[in-house]
Amino acid sequence: MATRHASAVKAHRQTIKRTEHNRQLRSKLRSGLKDIRTAIDAGDVTKAKAALSATFSLIDKMATKGIIHRNAAGRYKSRLAKRTAK
Repeated sequence: MATRHASAVKAHRQTIKRTEHNRQLRSKLRSGLKDIRTAIDAGDVTKAKAALSATFSLIDKMATKGIIHRNAAGRYKSRLAKRTAK
């Protein structure tokens, strides 16, 4: 790192830590979405309905934390609900 300002060094440390944390949360969200989508595609209605509320909760948490935009969260939830209802 080129700069030696203490504030810059700290900001860099914080950025690295925050980036890693956000990456883990995003991965968790993608895994949850993948699980429910595979259940829906397989036609496993009971598993899909059970995973729906857990996935909705996960989506809401990610929107609250700013990992995804609230409109994106609404879009995910709407599409999942529509696919589950079919």
